[in-house]
Amino acid sequence: METPALHTRRSVLALALTAPLLVAPAAQALAQPPSAQWVSAPYTYTVQKPYNLALSSRYKFSGGVHTTWVYDYDQPHTQGSPTDPRTELRFHQEYSSGSRAWEGEIYIPAGVSGPTVVQILRGSRPSGTRATDVMLNVANINGGTLRKDNNQVVATGIYNKWFKIRVEHTAVAGGRGTVRTYYNGALKLTHQDEGPATRYFKNGVYHHGSGRAEARFRNITYWRR
Repeated sequence: METPALHTRRSVLALALTAPLLVAPAAQALAQPPSAQWVSAPYTYTVQKPYNLALSSRYKFSGGVHTTWVYDYDQPHTQGSPTDPRTELRFHQEYSSGSRAWEGEIYIPAGVSGPTVVQILRGSRPSGTRATDVMLNVANINGGTLRKDNNQVVATGIYNKWFKIRVEHTAVAGGRGTVRTYYNGALKLTHQDEGPATRYFKNGVYHHGSGRAEARFRNITYWRR
């Protein structure tokens, strides 16, 4: 689990928008992993935010909670980028094979619609292939709906309460692996990834909708096996 005391400043990366942070594995996991083979591991991340704004304008860490927000009119995190505005924790741990998992509790205020709150981004991938293996998006329907992309529903009625998400990925070098998404401990989706790539986890708000998008995160744990 993550506490403010576990944060350690690192040197500023040339392209980082804020100093990367190191988070040690929790002594007690948020929940027992589905398999005893999973072990929690330390992780580092950089907070990506609109390039022209101070970090404090779109991100806050207080009381063990990461609060991320962005507006539809905000700039991208890199000047000139065609991507949508975001405030996201970009994990530095990259992998092309083996099993990794992101787990944490998420809170979405009522009315938020459009952001991706958790994703696996394929940073280095064959030309013409998809940029992500999974994107968990929020829609303002049925009391708040979390779904993979814009079709496969993970959960409804998610607004104004904490819920737990776990995304497991077993990557296969040179082939296609498997992604599993859990909601409050129950397996909701299983699908193939997009094939060979070097990838990493992200969480926050990558906003494709209108107005203000906000998501809060706590008890983030990074797993591997």
